[in-house]
Amino acid sequence: MATTQFDNVYHGNGKALGMIRFSQAGLGWKPLDEGSTVTIPADQMTAFAWLRVARNFQLKIKMKGDGEGEHVATFENFQREDHARLEQVLRECYDKALETIEISTRGWNWGSAEVGEHDMLFYVKNRLAFSLPLANIANSNIAGRTEVSMEFINPKDQRPEQNTGASSGADGLQFHGSKKNRPDQLVEMRLYIPGQAGREEDDEDENDNGQDSDIKKEPSAGGGESKQATKREDGDERADDEEEEEEEEEEEEEEEESAALAFHNAIKAKADIGQVAGDGILVLKEVLILTPRGRYDIDLFPTFLRLRGKTYDYKILYSSITQLFLLPKPDDIHVLFIVALDPPVRQGQTRYPFLVLQFPREEEMDAELNLDEETIQTKYEGKLKKRYEEPTFRIVTNLFRVFSQQKVHVPTGFTNSTGQESVRCNVKANDGMLYPLNKSLIWVSKQPILISYHDVHQFVFSRVGGAIASAKTFDLRVELQHGTDHTFQSISREELDSLNNFFAERKLRVKNELTDEAMGVGAAVDELLGEDDENVTSGKRGRGDDEDDDDEEEDEDFEAESEDDGGSPSEASSDDEDGDAVVSEEDEKPKPKKPRT
Repeated sequence: MATTQFDNVYHGNGKALGMIRFSQAGLGWKPLDEGSTVTIPADQMTAFAWLRVARNFQLKIKMKGDGEGEHVATFENFQREDHARLEQVLRECYDKALETIEISTRGWNWGSAEVGEHDMLFYVKNRLAFSLPLANIANSNIAGRTEVSMEFINPKDQRPEQNTGASSGADGLQFHGSKKNRPDQLVEMRLYIPGQAGREEDDEDENDNGQDSDIKKEPSAGGGESKQATKREDGDERADDEEEEEEEEEEEEEEEESAALAFHNAIKAKADIGQVAGDGILVLKEVLILTPRGRYDIDLFPTFLRLRGKTYDYKILYSSITQLFLLPKPDDIHVLFIVALDPPVRQGQTRYPFLVLQFPREEEMDAELNLDEETIQTKYEGKLKKRYEEPTFRIVTNLFRVFSQQKVHVPTGFTNSTGQESVRCNVKANDGMLYPLNKSLIWVSKQPILISYHDVHQFVFSRVGGAIASAKTFDLRVELQHGTDHTFQSISREELDSLNNFFAERKLRVKNELTDEAMGVGAAVDELLGEDDENVTSGKRGRGDDEDDDDEEEDEDFEAESEDDGGSPSEASSDDEDGDAVVSEEDEKPKPKKPRT
């Protein structure tokens, strides 16, 4: 069997050179060094294309789709003089022509975008500028009416067996070595698509007068209906007019569908973002998600989940889930289920590394999974049930735990002064709840903060300013070994002992600056009031030793009254400036107080 061979050819985006051979049975590519051989039978190849790429010229082979695997194979680094020889080989062996695709080299960033069978194609002056595989599109969102955002994930770097919950790069990839060796990856692309859907098709169907034929038909049809309506009774005319108005509104809504929305829907239909019939395991309707805010329908699939909201849709691989938390809220009515993601979901330039779901404790759900018993026992090792009749948060927690293969962290070992598992505090101007866990701290608010104990250098209890008015609260500063420190402010003084004991039990380094500050405040108070002022001192002590428990306003009123009532030596001397300097016996007797004016 005659074969034709080409040397120094790359397979796909790989970096290994090899040789490719063509025969009537098919083709085969073998790397020069170590690696696996690639073979494609002749009956699987349907079309061939020749185009210019970064590594010289590329042979693009379209294959029959069987529902699995790739549908396109590419081989690069062909030389320009190989075109005639390759075209002859393909015609003799497979009786197929070699199509030449013209590539645009203008460098423009405007053109026309089309959604093909397997790729998103971008043309400039009817020439292909670039193409992107639809299989790599993870999410597609539309902003406004004219902008479409596409997010990309490399499936090879998102495998469940590689997900260990460890920290990774900014794009969610596990890297080893220096930053210089990290490859660049396309994570997002935005397209501005103005106009209305179908406008280009309508322009192609223009008649000789330069008007759209579809637009001309609508007034004539409406006019015919209006003429017939004049022959009917008044009641019938009103009913017909209402029906016509509703039909016109529906037609206008259909006509007003923007080109960006049509492109977004085409991406969702072909990029494996939409729901696949028969593959969905369970659908959770209108789940309240605090971050990002809104109510979403959650579609659970074997390898990923979808969040479907009114504005944004997200496709989240289970392999991108790094940690799970189930936390009770202090109101004893709701529970929070937090999903840590790497890479995070995005809304424009905003990243959301955490999904914060809220469920009522007493809410129950009757759910049946779209799985057979054999799959539950074999694939999921019996960790799932065919039917659930339990509280909603327990069902969701169990499903996420099994699908993502991650443990669920719950607060254990810590209780505050009121018996809760969290303490209220602030981070800058945001209020939230701090949950001390066995291996980490998590602060839950609009943007949660997760701190692992392995990254902590020490915990510092301090009070900003050291004023008497702030004696009821303190700040917890978490100093990290690497990175930016975090400060949790305005924690109640009653929680100091519980936090200190909790950290001490886990042998974490704690520094308490409150004792030194309290001593400094006491000395400052004594110096300010004066030790020889018996009246003021007795007045302060007369209210009891628990002045720390008084409110700030009460402390200020009390100090003002003591200054008015109690006389100081300086005030006594000022009153007697015009009298004699010698003190008599009558002067030594206590004088009645003058009434206040």
